Amino acid sequence: MPKIILIIEDDIDLSNQIAQALEKAGYACAQTFSASEALKLMEDSDFSLAVLDSDLPDGDGSGLLSSIRSAHSMPVVVISQSAQLDYKIRLLNAGADDYLTKPFEMLELVTRVSVQMRRRQSDSHADANILRYRDLILDNRNLSVRVNGKKVTLTRQEFLILQLMLQYPPGRVFSKQTFYESAWKDVYLGEDKTINVHISNIRKKLKAITDSEYIETVWGVGFRLVK
Repeated sequence: MPKIILIIEDDIDLSNQIAQALEKAGYACAQTFSASEALKLMEDSDFSLAVLDSDLPDGDGSGLLSSIRSAHSMPVVVISQSAQLDYKIRLLNAGADDYLTKPFEMLELVTRVSVQMRRRQSDSHADANILRYRDLILDNRNLSVRVNGKKVTLTRQEFLILQLMLQYPPGRVFSKQTFYESAWKDVYLGEDKTINVHISNIRKKLKAITDSEYIETVWGVGFRLVK
């Protein structure tokens, strides 16, 4: 999978400079210039890391950072005009992986991005058997599921359904046919309500532990993880 960096910076000249430096270092880049554009782009594409300006024309970068953290696990390197320690700490606590104060040398930014990318690659190898979404953790090594740290007891088919959903970014819609072929290794005939029953059971078991909704119905199409 190509390593694509999402640059979220409203200063076009600076955005182009960052993209040029990162592309020279071997990364592919996508550029966007507002929070709303960034959110739309992240719905349609997967990114390995984001470089986020903390002061965007349509909102505080910390708000966008929270939105990113609610649905994505990619590292986020924040760039900001502010050198105030309390502001830096607030953004790091909100989920930023690194923070760089403007103006900065492009070599330093590229180095910090490279460090985060290496860490992510290392973590992905270490957690290859772990699938996570919000407070939900599925462990393929012992076939266990936990939410908020509490064990969720699932049947084999329920586990396989949830496993399939967690392998993809939130927002992907799964048809009943896809679930049926993945969990049962059989052809879906179109009228079987088995998938509805299993999805309902998964929801009930999660609901017994948390008030958060994890699976939503896309009427006439299928199911997806709640964004």
